[in-house]
Amino acid sequence: MAITDRFCPRCGERTNNEGLCNQCKVAETRWFSCEPKVQSVQCPSCGAIKQGNVWTDTDRNRDDLAHDLARNSVHVHPDLKSPRIDVRLNNMSSNRSYAIIIVQGLLYHLPVKGKCDIEILWQKEQCDRCNRISGSYYEGVVQIRAQGRFPSPFESQMAVSIASDIEESLQMGGERLSFISDMTETRDGLNIVVGSQHIGLLISKKVTAELGGRFTTHPKLIGEKDGKQLFRITYSVRLPRFQKRDVIKFQQKYAEVIQVESDNIRVFDFFDGKIKSVREDKIDKLIGNARNAEDAMVAFSDGNTVGIIDPLSSATRESVVGPSLKLKAGDYVRILRDDDQLIILG
Repeated sequence: MAITDRFCPRCGERTNNEGLCNQCKVAETRWFSCEPKVQSVQCPSCGAIKQGNVWTDTDRNRDDLAHDLARNSVHVHPDLKSPRIDVRLNNMSSNRSYAIIIVQGLLYHLPVKGKCDIEILWQKEQCDRCNRISGSYYEGVVQIRAQGRFPSPFESQMAVSIASDIEESLQMGGERLSFISDMTETRDGLNIVVGSQHIGLLISKKVTAELGGRFTTHPKLIGEKDGKQLFRITYSVRLPRFQKRDVIKFQQKYAEVIQVESDNIRVFDFFDGKIKSVREDKIDKLIGNARNAEDAMVAFSDGNTVGIIDPLSSATRESVVGPSLKLKAGDYVRILRDDDQLIILG
């Protein structure tokens, strides 16, 4: 024993510490604690969980949530090193579980181990989004219509796809109230009922960007809340008279619509293979849409004249093609019909 040796003032054992030895420090330290009871609030409709006043979507099952709740209810001393928390779960009923918690680690260089029990209460509460949907709450309606015609099945399907993609993106980004509560086809077009003005605006912008046309907004005052006026907005989307891939006739020529710009329409001329701009009032006739074209086989090719085997009658019908289209017997082409004439699209 040397005069410089240190001794623990509590147990008298030799120590390298100033003051208590490690064993005595561990003995007097409350190195972990557990909350005796925790609760989880979950929406029975969509499975979202509530944390404070905030709802969060989740696809995790009850056992995974229980393990997280149990671990989060354990509080360890900041001096505990390499902590390990093990959970054994016992589901007592549909609304009650018990978790046995084993906590281990190193405290002041000594291994420590402890145990506690936690009661987990499972509560059900309808979330903010499902509550609005079940109450038929909405903040806007996107009305998809077309100028001088009905929206085509392709346009309706595109609008539905665009709306669904935007809803999914916003939901994943945390905008839970930006939902679509209903999509209904009417005799005039498609109605999309939305839970927020933001999603209604994004859908309207994206639909017109993809399909052409324009939209206007028509707000209606529906009341007040906390001194703030509440509006419900109708987003009136008007698709153009002609849509992409329409085949038109102008100046005795046939062309396919590739873009609609106000009163001017950009088209691909089948005869000379060039892109042109045509005023809407100069269009003589709508032939059909290239998406609905038929497949037909070339019987012969002689200069600008080709023979097409009509898929309906099996008769060979002659058509004139431009120099940009090179065909030979046996080739397959897409066709539309203008009365008795076959229009070769390529």
